Amino acid sequence: MTETTPAAATPAALVDRSAKPRSVSRLVFLALVMIGASIVFFIFKDQLNNELMLGILGVLAVVGIFFLVSTVIGFVDIMPKTTADPLARAFIDTHPEGTLVTDDKGRVIYANHAYGRLTGSSNAADVQSIEAILSRHRESAEAVYRLTNAMRDGKEGQEEFRMSQPLSAAEGGTEAGHWYRLRARPIASGERGGKDTRLMAWQLSDISHERTEQEMVFKELQNAINYLDHAPVGFFSAGREGEIVYLNATLADWLGIDLTSFLPGKVMLRDLVAGAGMALVESVQAEPGLNRTAQLDLDLLKSNGQSLPVRLVHRVSATRDGSPGESRTIVISREAGGSGVHDAASAEMRFTRFFNNTPMAIASVDGAGKILRTNGPFLQMFHGLVTRDDMERGSLFETVLREDDRKGFQDALRQAADKQGDISPIDSRRADDEERHFRFYVNAVIEHSEEAPEETAIIYAVETTEQKALEAQMAQTQKMNAVGTLAGGIAHDFNNVLTAILLSADHLLMSLRPADSSFADLIEIKRNANRAAVLVRQLLAFSRKQTMRPTVLSMTDVIGDLRMLVDRLIGTNVKLELEFGRDLWPVKTDLGQFEQVLINLAVNARDAMPDGGTITVRTRNVEAEEIERLNHRGMEVGEYVLIELADAGTGIAPEVMEKIFEPFFTTKDVGKGTGLGLSMVYGIVKQSGGYIYPESEVGKGTTFRIYLPRHVEDEAEKAVAAAEAAATLEAGAAKQAKIAADGPEDLTGGSAVVLLVEDEEAVRRGGKRMLEARGYEVHEAGTGVEALEILTELEGKVDIVVSDVVMPEMDGPTLLTELRKDYPDMKFIFVSGYAEDAFAKNLPADAKFGFLAKPFSLKQLATSVREMLDA
Repeated sequence: MTETTPAAATPAALVDRSAKPRSVSRLVFLALVMIGASIVFFIFKDQLNNELMLGILGVLAVVGIFFLVSTVIGFVDIMPKTTADPLARAFIDTHPEGTLVTDDKGRVIYANHAYGRLTGSSNAADVQSIEAILSRHRESAEAVYRLTNAMRDGKEGQEEFRMSQPLSAAEGGTEAGHWYRLRARPIASGERGGKDTRLMAWQLSDISHERTEQEMVFKELQNAINYLDHAPVGFFSAGREGEIVYLNATLADWLGIDLTSFLPGKVMLRDLVAGAGMALVESVQAEPGLNRTAQLDLDLLKSNGQSLPVRLVHRVSATRDGSPGESRTIVISREAGGSGVHDAASAEMRFTRFFNNTPMAIASVDGAGKILRTNGPFLQMFHGLVTRDDMERGSLFETVLREDDRKGFQDALRQAADKQGDISPIDSRRADDEERHFRFYVNAVIEHSEEAPEETAIIYAVETTEQKALEAQMAQTQKMNAVGTLAGGIAHDFNNVLTAILLSADHLLMSLRPADSSFADLIEIKRNANRAAVLVRQLLAFSRKQTMRPTVLSMTDVIGDLRMLVDRLIGTNVKLELEFGRDLWPVKTDLGQFEQVLINLAVNARDAMPDGGTITVRTRNVEAEEIERLNHRGMEVGEYVLIELADAGTGIAPEVMEKIFEPFFTTKDVGKGTGLGLSMVYGIVKQSGGYIYPESEVGKGTTFRIYLPRHVEDEAEKAVAAAEAAATLEAGAAKQAKIAADGPEDLTGGSAVVLLVEDEEAVRRGGKRMLEARGYEVHEAGTGVEALEILTELEGKVDIVVSDVVMPEMDGPTLLTELRKDYPDMKFIFVSGYAEDAFAKNLPADAKFGFLAKPFSLKQLATSVREMLDA
């Protein structure tokens, strides 16, 4: 029972100078007025008549009665009026906090009894201001100084300080000392002494008991944290995004984490979970407003990369709207050793660990195809299609398959239910992603376990997306190689036909005058033959067998010099922007051929923007590290120069993108394109040792990125280049001198003997006729073997051999090798529709020969023979 005592009478304030009595001054003033009136009446009584005296007295009587009535009803205030609410006054007088009010000069205006008790003042005479009491103590002086300055600036404040001895001697000291809280705020006093003044209100309270309770709570919290930190199990807490906000010392020790450098929120849960275990963790999802707890066996990652097998008791909360909330997790280390029941538990945990850490997705199903259990990789592989909640609701395995493949799975499941041992695997794709391929192996469950008596089949899933991509790439490469080989063979045969046509046309033109009726037809034949020769060169470019004269180039100079031509080709409706990289590395490629690459890409970009737009050409150096990060298929790691051409056109559809480099494939209307432009681009880039990768999005544009290997010239190459340049200048000077001395260049043969080796009869016959018309003595051979026999018959009296490269029995390179054995200085010219380096690699490094590309005209043949003889 509790005993109550009657409330004590409300004590008055210890000091209260807030109100001054005004009744005495008012009464004195009234008395003086009355005395003055009496004196006036006495002195001037003779001058005043009775009527006036009566009138004045009547007025005074009325005024007096009015004053008395007004005083009674409160209209006129004579006695001092209470300025404060009695309830508020009683509240502040009895407040347990010491309250003090001083003026701006530090004089005490008000102090309650609590203030006197706290400061040791028992009467009004002993009461001192806060500044006077606390400024004497070092522990509180700074606090008072700060609060006083704040109040002078019109601000309020609060300070807490500890004192070794209490302010009042009546309060005993303790070892912990005394804590005080001091609040201060300025208040407006109204009028005092005829002017507005600012008062300072102070509130002082002893908070030693409160601080003691706080310290006790803090110690208890420290003890709880200490117990949690050194518990025999690990513990961590994660936020909504999986950020670790707390982990105990036990877990930190297991994982090798330095707690002194640990920052909450900087380490993610996925950084601590090994393998596919994160899929298991993410599969534990709470329902709105409810918590969810699950046991998970998986591996955590130590800071040194090693795995720590653990069992997690993972508890997840959810917010009211259903979004993932925070999680709390107990971590139990899986110990080895033991016997009996512990052995069985360890074996189970080891199996669970292997089950969840295998790189293969595993799931077991019953006879209806319902998923019974899965491992972590399965949840990771089919994330978004299957969750733990779905499995608890009886989710079917076929939900991960495309609808077209579900019948095959049901057949395999029936075979598993029949205990069939050889079930064909099922190739399928994700139900929600056509780009991801999988192979499913269905194995029948022969012996049922007690835990899952309804298990019918175990399904192993392997992702084959990368394998499918490699197979598609290999098929595309094989197709491109096959097409290239076919194109090269066709080009070779076409070159022979075109060479015969051109030589025959030249021969007929020599015998006709421009006025003849057939002259124009022959010119048209020759013009169309040259057009066909361009198509053949494009085919050879695709098959990478065209003739190239690579030189060291700067792409900045090449693109800059080509800008004017490209501007004319793309028209005024399309704008060309160039962005050159700084200090671009040199590359080695054929200048004319690479110009064709840029022109073809620019024209295609123009055609993709019928309403106009911008073509942007960018260049920059690409380091080997960036190439490794890009990881382009088939691209060797090294240093490259990137040439990027981008447009904002219609883009290329994915099904078209796979065929853009194939010869004769075009999306343009009939008669507006041959389909060889991009094929030629592909071949030139590849023949230059580079790579080309297109990227396009329908409706947004296309970007072609060309990577050419950086050319680093060694001292030997510099010497050869210098020698070739000097020889070229010397030959040019000699030629100019000869022209100056003898007149125009003479292409006639004189008495020179030519051995023409060509397996194509039409070309051989045309070449022989053309050379004989120029005055050469010509011997012809159909193969390399026949050519050696003719040389033997002529006893080597041949000035020059003009030979095809590809021939039956003995090809041109073999003929040159055999011929050099007996005739080391005999001049030799190869004639071929293929690139020079396509056959030069089969010759000795010091082999010297000339080269004439097919198809050629009569003048080109005569010029090559004459220059070789004069060299």
